[in-house]
Amino acid sequence: MADLFQVRIAVRGYELDLQGHVNQAVYLQYGEHARWQCFLAAGLTPEVLVGAGVGPVVLETTIRYLRELRAGDEVDVDCRFLWGDGKTFRVEQDYIRTDGVAIARVTGVVGLLDRSTRRLVADPVERIRGLATDVGPLGLEK
Repeated sequence: MADLFQVRIAVRGYELDLQGHVNQAVYLQYGEHARWQCFLAAGLTPEVLVGAGVGPVVLETTIRYLRELRAGDEVDVDCRFLWGDGKTFRVEQDYIRTDGVAIARVTGVVGLLDRSTRRLVADPVERIRGLATDVGPLGLEK
């Protein structure tokens, strides 16, 4: 089993809504940032992906809010990829404040888009394995 990939993010004042907590759309940005950091750690840079004619595409996202994030908080956002046999795979991300309090869970369905046909790649696991320089952060074994 691969180590859990995790990114720490500091809440910035301009990310807050009128209630003084992080705006709901910002949770999606935090998740996107963590997923890209995970891809970068695996060697899947935008240049590598574009060069291969593919790119990740989010098909569905669900956010379950558990507690508030406020200005000055720091949150660890992790990534777990749940690979299957089809054209899509799942991503689970837990948001844990640095004091250990669970803040949110974001889950999603993702695919790998063929940029020329605008269709999902039939076997994203094999394509990603072939492009990555380190499959560990993605939870894949060679």
